[in-house]
Amino acid sequence: MSATPFSYSLTIREAHLDTFGHVNNATYLSLFEEARWELVTQRGYGLDQVRSRQHGPIILDVHLEFRKELKLREKVLITTKLLHYEKRVGQLYQEIVAESSPDLVFAKATFTFGLFDLKARRLIPPTDAWLYAIGAKDSLLK
Repeated sequence: MSATPFSYSLTIREAHLDTFGHVNNATYLSLFEEARWELVTQRGYGLDQVRSRQHGPIILDVHLEFRKELKLREKVLITTKLLHYEKRVGQLYQEIVAESSPDLVFAKATFTFGLFDLKARRLIPPTDAWLYAIGAKDSLLK
């Protein structure tokens, strides 16, 4: 199960920087998360839906690779692509690239994730709405 990549445009701001003048390692995780939330929110599964359904995304594992220094006012694209989803666990691939030169990769990450039932406190199989939200389905009608 593979999906069309989702792109999220972002300009690196002062708040993203550390004392060395580049993006701090922990900030990359926040930027990737921001892009993931934008993806699911645009596809109808934002925080309001998480609260009403009591089902939300949970990260189980991350492999993050830093490729090039990311500095102030860089214009970047964060791409997100579903690699696969089996039973209760899926994998997403994300990368941060230069907006002007998509071959220039600043960082890339693979996230293992699932859909978490907030009441039962356990992973559940993905719902149709969740599969649509992460780009695994083209519509909710299938």
